[in-house]
Amino acid sequence: MTAEKKSVQEPGVRRAWTSKSPVEVVLEQITKQEKKVAGLQRDLEDEKVILNKLLQAKKVLEAT
Repeated sequence: MTAEKKSVQEPGVRRAWTSKSPVEVVLEQITKQEKKVAGLQRDLEDEKVILNKLLQAKKVLEAT
């Protein structure tokens, strides 16, 4: 009696690893870096808004 292999994967079972070409790897890295940069730009804009609010508060405090 041999164990039969199931052709349909069960939930939670990982797929088999497939090799990627160097081009696919580089394109994946580019996409990942673009997403990272976009996120950092959003964070920078948020920090600039906070800084501007603090600078306005500083001007008010120094004026009194």
